[in-house]
Amino acid sequence: MQANDLELWQQKAQAQTELALERVLPANHAVPNTLHEAMRYATLGGGKRLRPLLVLAASELGEADFTAVEQAMAAIEMVHVYSLVHDDMPAMDNDSLRRGKPTCHVQYDEATALLVGDALQTLAFDVLSRPANLPAARQLKMVAVLAKAAGSLGMAGGQAIDLANVGKAMNQAELEQMHGLKTGALIRAAVMLGALCCPNLNDDDMVRLDGYAKKLGLAFQVIDDVLDCEADTATLGKTAGKDADNDKPTYVKLMGLADARSYAETLVADAVSLLVPFGGKAARLRGLAEFVTARKN
Repeated sequence: MQANDLELWQQKAQAQTELALERVLPANHAVPNTLHEAMRYATLGGGKRLRPLLVLAASELGEADFTAVEQAMAAIEMVHVYSLVHDDMPAMDNDSLRRGKPTCHVQYDEATALLVGDALQTLAFDVLSRPANLPAARQLKMVAVLAKAAGSLGMAGGQAIDLANVGKAMNQAELEQMHGLKTGALIRAAVMLGALCCPNLNDDDMVRLDGYAKKLGLAFQVIDDVLDCEADTATLGKTAGKDADNDKPTYVKLMGLADARSYAETLVADAVSLLVPFGGKAARLRGLAEFVTARKN
């Protein structure tokens, strides 16, 4: 796929995600007004939207139900945003900038930010369980996939491991376990949700796609660690150098910058190789994998 083609598709898919989120988020004027305003502040108008883009790209592999795809795109992005709102709070990473604007607890207050995360998480499952033209068992599987990815055996568990290891050395296996949960679980869920919107995809397809997503999730985190060292705050849209300042274990600390970037490129190449049986239908998934290592934020 040509770079320009991928960029145009990304822009269109990001706009589609924004519209889907606009539709499902409560209006600013709905009571309680401040909470709903803060939910929209944190969710709309920013971010790469990688996870909903992965949902959409995976859905192109089969005969997807459009309603189910859009609901999954909105749901996974709301879970992702909830995690960012909570991660930025003083008890966690204590950051003041996210997506180029003040973090939710800075713009509002800590109690509101806590409730924003709670409300976005529950709204995600509300949206994902709404009627769609899929077998009930498949839609229930989608709810289970997202729930596991967000919980103690996924993203929340990875964050707990991260917080417990500030200032400590971790080997590569330990780092990969942590980031496979903290970052990778939602990326794997995104691909699975898109695939589950396609009733014609079989178990072998799902295994291959999960292998792709697992490697992609690790590559994404490795590049995050690299960018935290290489990029500036304006480019990142969040505070640069935060991991080093907080003495967190990273791939850069473990491997060095050059080897970390090389490792990410190897992971992406391995991920893309798993897409070969899908042929041209996997063009967007291949393009998004390559985007992960080429991105600047």
